[in-house]
Amino acid sequence: MKSKIIRILIIDDEHYICDSCSQVYIKDGYQVDTANDGLTGIKKIKEFKPDLVLVDLKMPGMSGMQVLEEMKKIDTTIVSVVITGYATIDSAVEAMKREAFDFLPKPFTPNELRLVTRRALKKRQLILETNRLREEKDRMKENFISMVSHQLRTPLVAVQQYFEVILGGMVGAVSEEQKNMLNRSKIRIDELIKLIKEWLDFAKIDANKLVAELKPTNLIPILAKVLDTLQSLAEQNNVTLKMDIPEDLALISGNANVLEQVFLNLVENGIRYNKDEGNVTITAGMEDGYVKVEVSDTGIGISQQELPFIFEQFYQVNQGGRTDGTGLGLCIVKRVIDAHSGEIKVTSEPGRGTVFSVLLPEISFAK
Repeated sequence: MKSKIIRILIIDDEHYICDSCSQVYIKDGYQVDTANDGLTGIKKIKEFKPDLVLVDLKMPGMSGMQVLEEMKKIDTTIVSVVITGYATIDSAVEAMKREAFDFLPKPFTPNELRLVTRRALKKRQLILETNRLREEKDRMKENFISMVSHQLRTPLVAVQQYFEVILGGMVGAVSEEQKNMLNRSKIRIDELIKLIKEWLDFAKIDANKLVAELKPTNLIPILAKVLDTLQSLAEQNNVTLKMDIPEDLALISGNANVLEQVFLNLVENGIRYNKDEGNVTITAGMEDGYVKVEVSDTGIGISQQELPFIFEQFYQVNQGGRTDGTGLGLCIVKRVIDAHSGEIKVTSEPGRGTVFSVLLPEISFAK
């Protein structure tokens, strides 16, 4: 297979530097282009797509430091080497902060140029290989998630359906003792399916991808939908759902689907761990540039000893002797809120209920 031709761009306002470096590189088999100012250099970075950029610090107009800043916005895998006749420790440190790979003071010999070029291109290869391995890891993760979903969840759902058929008496009479045993087994199957679902949700939450999908979002219809979805569960548990939200609540930058899951989780917990004739209330308002949503309940509460751990993976709060959750729900909630650059807080006292406070940055529109 034909090897890829290495492309090198030289950005320097001194023509003799561009010419002399070009001669060395062409002789060594590289493809070369040059620019004599920063703006032209940025344009050629976009068009020429170099592997390595040599950039002078002192140029009229756009400086070399500015070029380094703009270059990283175009392609983070490009390796840069700073060349300058005004080399100082301060300028070298400043260039390194902008992710320059090396610093080559003028004047330099062809061999010095070749040496720093070889090191820079090796760095470029390592960056590309790291990215390739990361992408391969992501593909393996996605394939594994798909496999788990099919190989574990699908047969469990089938078993769950068989239980429904048997308990419904569709294949013959079932004694009370048999019903009790089957119901207990069905509950365990339901818990296992829920655990698999939440684990899959947890594994699929990629903060970087989530941030890329954020858009202006109104929380009011999301919260209303959550209460509507959980109304039946609330009635079964003799719990009243309430909502007190202003109509002019500010927009946030969010992903509606995952935020719905966040509030479904919080409200469902409030219902399940509540008292008979208890309440779960959603309130919202503004606080220091954030939209603040509070989900409060009149339930059995959480001890002060357990509060620091409730957002950890697989940690199950002992609520009145009950630990029937998966230990992933609140961990997923926190991961989603973190990906939205938000914050979640909790206050609770045994016997007096729990309040979860979710703060999400409001969108500021320029006037």
